[in-house]
Amino acid sequence: DIALERNLAIKQAAFSQALDETNLQQSKNNLLPTLSGSMSGSYNFGRVADASTYQYTVNQSVFLFSPSVSAQVTLFQGGQLRNQILQNKLLVDADKSNLDKVKNDLVLNVIIEFLQILTNQDLVVAAKQQIDIANQTLDRANINFKVGNQTLADLSQAKAGLSTAQLNLINAQNQLDLSILILKQYMEMDPATPIEVERPDISRITNVKTEFNAADILATALSVNPDVRLAESQQAVYAQAIKVAKGSYYPSLSLFSGVPSNTSSAQTLKQTGSVLRQDTLGYVNSDKQFPVITPPHNAAVYGPYSFTDKLNDHFSQSIGISLQIPIFNRFSARTNVRRAKINFENASVNTQIAKNNLTKTIYQAVLDARASANQYQSAQQTYQANKDAFNVIQQRYNVGLVNSLDYNTSLTNLNTSENNMIQARYQMIFRSKVIDYYLGNPITL
Repeated sequence: DIALERNLAIKQAAFSQALDETNLQQSKNNLLPTLSGSMSGSYNFGRVADASTYQYTVNQSVFLFSPSVSAQVTLFQGGQLRNQILQNKLLVDADKSNLDKVKNDLVLNVIIEFLQILTNQDLVVAAKQQIDIANQTLDRANINFKVGNQTLADLSQAKAGLSTAQLNLINAQNQLDLSILILKQYMEMDPATPIEVERPDISRITNVKTEFNAADILATALSVNPDVRLAESQQAVYAQAIKVAKGSYYPSLSLFSGVPSNTSSAQTLKQTGSVLRQDTLGYVNSDKQFPVITPPHNAAVYGPYSFTDKLNDHFSQSIGISLQIPIFNRFSARTNVRRAKINFENASVNTQIAKNNLTKTIYQAVLDARASANQYQSAQQTYQANKDAFNVIQQRYNVGLVNSLDYNTSLTNLNTSENNMIQARYQMIFRSKVIDYYLGNPITL
């Protein structure tokens, strides 16, 4: 539980999944319309066209301001938007398979290292017991040497046996410390943190299953193994990528609309109304006694042209459909399709490789499980035989009927057979748990 919570590889896999889930949501959002606004302002000098009146001004500085809002929605794009959504869904599924794979691999590694710690702990206990025996042997050798029953060579052999036992303890303790360090690393724990491994009662594990049918295990493993599921998910992603790439062959159809407006500093006055008036055109004589007057007519009245009025008066709307037809894109679409097909073929090969590796691994695991049971049984028999032989030789050695060389040889055989038995016992348990791993069963002790 600690390793699954803290392990950085799991966190990286979870981040990758979160990113692809975000990409999936964005691909769905791409079906929505786009809405954007823009504003532009510019000073124009000399003979320029007034964007508001569409008339040219002469030698005048004009400030133009043009705001606009536009919207667009894609109606058809060769199915790329829909296919991209499907591809991103498959990517999320692949991320989930990858996360499961990382977790399962971590669980298996933790179990392996945990069993290795148990093995090394038993080897340390055995090494300490061997030191006790070596000390007892050295004490007897000292007594026999003093009374003249053994030679200096026998005493030296006893001392060498004690040194060997102490060296074995140092090596066993180093291996135990190393296995604990590796377990801490799996848990992302400070190496200096002291921990104590709670030992399960291995003696109660008596009915360890070691006979399995490889074909039945393979049939189940192919459907639950995260390595195979990850390869199949990636293959599906690349199959969908081909459809996305082929979308570039088709035209794209979009619906668009806009609401632009503009203002110009050249427009300073605005007609605010009209009045009925008569204008004097001139006079009949020079004395201005007889004026010439126009008939009554409506005359425009002008006032200041405000910024808001300019925007409202020049406000316009537009709506339309845009069709883009790919004619020649330097073969980029065809290249992308070819690239997608190659990636799919490569993913298909990777899937088959994953299945082949799983088949090979499972058949090997079944053979290893069967062999580990035979090795443990043989190791037990060898240990018991060496133990019986050592007890006899020890009794004869104590009364001077066996020399120190034969005694040390028997002790070495006993120690070696005990270590082999310890390792074989945990190896048998581990091989059985590996089968549970490939079957997708929880690994427990």
